[in-house]
Amino acid sequence: MTTFVDRVELHVAAGNGGHGCASVHREKFKPLGGPDGGNGGRGGDVVFVVDPDVTTLLDYHHGPHRKATNGRPGEGSHRSGPDGTNLVLSVPDGTVVLDQDGEVLADMVGAGTTFIAGQGGRGGLGNAALASARRKAPGFALLGEPGEVREIVLELKTVADVALVGFPSAGKSSLISVLSAAKPKIADYPFTTLVPNLGVVTAGSTVFTMADVPGLIPGASEGKGLGLEFLRHVERCSVLVHVLDCATLESYRDPLSDLDLIEEELTKYGGLDDRPRLVVLNKTDIPEGKDLAEMIRPDLEERGLPVFEVSAITRQGLKELSFAVARIVEEARAARPRQEATRVVIRPTAVDDAGFTVSREEDGLFRVRGEKPERWVNQTDFSNDEAVGYLADRLNRIGIEQELRKAGARSGDGVAIGREDNAVVFDWEPAMDTGAEMLGRRGEDHRMEALRPATQRRRERDAERDESLGEYQEFDPFGER
Repeated sequence: MTTFVDRVELHVAAGNGGHGCASVHREKFKPLGGPDGGNGGRGGDVVFVVDPDVTTLLDYHHGPHRKATNGRPGEGSHRSGPDGTNLVLSVPDGTVVLDQDGEVLADMVGAGTTFIAGQGGRGGLGNAALASARRKAPGFALLGEPGEVREIVLELKTVADVALVGFPSAGKSSLISVLSAAKPKIADYPFTTLVPNLGVVTAGSTVFTMADVPGLIPGASEGKGLGLEFLRHVERCSVLVHVLDCATLESYRDPLSDLDLIEEELTKYGGLDDRPRLVVLNKTDIPEGKDLAEMIRPDLEERGLPVFEVSAITRQGLKELSFAVARIVEEARAARPRQEATRVVIRPTAVDDAGFTVSREEDGLFRVRGEKPERWVNQTDFSNDEAVGYLADRLNRIGIEQELRKAGARSGDGVAIGREDNAVVFDWEPAMDTGAEMLGRRGEDHRMEALRPATQRRRERDAERDESLGEYQEFDPFGER
């Protein structure tokens, strides 16, 4: 049974970010020494890397679920949690990464090519990082963000210069075995070859790779035989070599009709019309095969196709074939555009881009979408009132409450932040109506009152007393009585 796998569905999950720590420094004679909670570590990424030593996707066929490690939570004494370890997955050269809808995410060609399939979640900030002049000792920390979870598809498209195409038992495996060091299985029955064979051919100073694509029969582009499964391996080839059997025992077949049928399947598959073609008339060591090759050669040359009569057994005509293919490969390589240096494209945010949108749905619910508000919601511990107040301040600061007013939202209306399948829904209470915007003290820890100097607290009490007594009229002992 073959162990070649060239298409797998993979479930990848990046690591979650570690939670921040809410901690207060404590030591003798200093029970409230200020916030010292550390930040959480970042979750590990899921990274695909092209490895020349890997030739199949078999490992992912047996283990389709892959997950990177999570970041560790922060700790007291300003100790940040360590980051999660990236999960590096090796794939063969020529692997295409697609999403569930078939959209290409990355075309990985060349050793060392990398692609980040899943971003690790950011670590949450500890209360030490959240401290400010207004919020001296926050009693909360931010939660770590969840890592990216994706369902992706990996497809392997063989990276070869030349593709041998033809009917089963046309002699493709025999041809690649004598032109290169590849040793495919060879037998006298159809569909002997069940996987693409890859060989390296040397012709003078030119070295090129040759792939044997198995299973092409009429209807291959529609799923018959093995053609649809392996036609993708033809896409990257620069030259197509038709291997025609001139000694077939099937009376209803002949080389010209075989060529027309294979060309029809290639046309239906699409994207191969611009590839140069060569025709190999194989098995000419047999007298009947030699006669048939001489008979059909003029018809093939009238179509503008270079024709070579070869025999994999006697190795007749193989040298001429290899040098002719090498010339076409060199021409194709020279015609390729030179790979330019990677350019970094910077797309700044528009000046009028608020970073979020507010829309009203049919059921009267107001929905807020945007990277920042959705990320802030994921970072919030809703069991902590201070954390909820901090979230309200952040949302108000970027103008969400103002946009809700413009959209017609009123006190008590339902507001959802995030996607429909993962949204936080609450009853809206405007900050201006509750007075929280004027106070500006949501999320502040009042335990820090004990840390202020006693003289400062005494002065504030005296000022409050004088204000309650009204204007004070100074008494002059030497004035009139």
